[in-house]
Amino acid sequence: MVDSVYVRERHPVQRQAYQTFLLDRFAMMHEAGIHLRNADARHVFDIELLFQEFLPTKVVHLSAISSAVDARKNPGLCFDVQLLTLRNVLELSRLFAAKDLNQVLLMSSSTVYGDFETPTVDESARPRPKGIYANTKFMAERLVRVYRDQYNLGTTIIRPSALYGERCISRRVSQMFIENALVGKPLLLEGGGDGRLDFTYIGDLVDGLVRALALHVGPISSSTYNITFGRARTILELAKVVKSVVPGAILEERPRAEDKPIRGTLSTERAERELGFKARWPLEDGYKRYCEWYVAEWERAKRSVSGA
Repeated sequence: MVDSVYVRERHPVQRQAYQTFLLDRFAMMHEAGIHLRNADARHVFDIELLFQEFLPTKVVHLSAISSAVDARKNPGLCFDVQLLTLRNVLELSRLFAAKDLNQVLLMSSSTVYGDFETPTVDESARPRPKGIYANTKFMAERLVRVYRDQYNLGTTIIRPSALYGERCISRRVSQMFIENALVGKPLLLEGGGDGRLDFTYIGDLVDGLVRALALHVGPISSSTYNITFGRARTILELAKVVKSVVPGAILEERPRAEDKPIRGTLSTERAERELGFKARWPLEDGYKRYCEWYVAEWERAKRSVSGA
C-alpha cells in the first residue's frame, strides 16, 4: 500500500525501477513456493480468514511505514499500519495459541533507543524514542510484551538498524545517495558526514530472522535481539563507497540537523550467544554490492523507459 505511493510519485526512470523491484519481489516469492493472499491487515476479519486457512505456528509482523519521514507526514496512517494491524495479529495469535501457534515475531527498530548515551547500546538500554515512527515501534514492543506476560504467548522482538539491500524502495540514506549520484544530485553530508549508523545488509538481517524463528524454544519463551552488523560507520564512509562505484558522485557538506538523533553501534552479543548469529557483510562489501546492483538496475530502467 505504501510502496505504491512511492512508485506513483517518482520520475519515470525511478518509477520504472521501483515497479521492477516490486515485481521482482513477487516473482521471487512465487519461485520459493510462497502462497500470497490479498488482505487488509487493519481489518481483523481479513486476517482471521488467513489464520483459519493456514493455521500458522509462527507469525511475523512486518507491517509498517518504513520511513520516519513519511510517518511524520501521515501519523494517522502510521498508527493504523503499525499498531492496529499488530492488535489484530496479537488477538488472533492469542486465540490460535491453543492450535499450536507458538511464536509472534515483531520487526521493531533501533530508533526505539533514541539518542545513544554510549557509543554502543545493548538490549538492556532504556528506550527513549523520538517522533511518531519510533514511538509506534516502542508501543508495539510494549503490546507484544503485555500479551507475552498475560497470555503466555511466545514472542520475539527484532531491532534492526539502517538497512540496505536489493529491491528496497524505502528511501533511506543508503538508497538516496545512490540515486542522487546517478542523476547528478549532490550527496549531502550533514556535519561533514560524521553522523554514525550501524548499517546492516539485508542478507544479514534475514539470517538473524531465520535463526530467531528456528531457535525459538517454546510458546512461553520471549527475547529481544539487535540484529545489525554490530559496528557503526559514518555517513562519509557510506558516501565514499558510492563514489567508488559512481566516480562522478558529488559530495556536498551541510550543517548538521538539530533534530537528528545521535546514533552508534548496536551490540549483537546476545544474538551471537543465543542464536549463533554473526553478520558477514561489512559496508565495503555489502554496500558496494548493493551500489553495483543498483547501477545495473537503473540502466535497465532507463532502457525500458526509452523503449516505451
